[in-house]
Amino acid sequence: MKTEDRKQAIADYKKRASVAGVFAIRCRATGAVWVGQALDLDKIQNRIWFTLRMGSHRSAELQRAWAAHGADNLSFETLERIEDEELAYVRDTQLKERVQHWRTQLNAAAV
Repeated sequence: MKTEDRKQAIADYKKRASVAGVFAIRCRATGAVWVGQALDLDKIQNRIWFTLRMGSHRSAELQRAWAAHGADNLSFETLERIEDEELAYVRDTQLKERVQHWRTQLNAAAV
């Protein structure tokens, strides 16, 4: 790849819009579900899987499920995407409301 093309690709990557939303992690072995929110749904799974591999995830219950059943028994799914909102406090309020809705709906724990 030429230097100019590479620079343009990096600039385009940095400009891409992130999508906020609500996600779920499910354990196939136990049926347990964890629901959380993220400002960038495209990156959150990688971040969570990394902390689980390192043994440092803040949810002890999720960390135990990872240790007992492994990555193959955990799945990640996007439950809801939040419309692009310019005002951060409006977006944050929407995320909190939707996370609570999904935790109730799925009888899920927090991530």
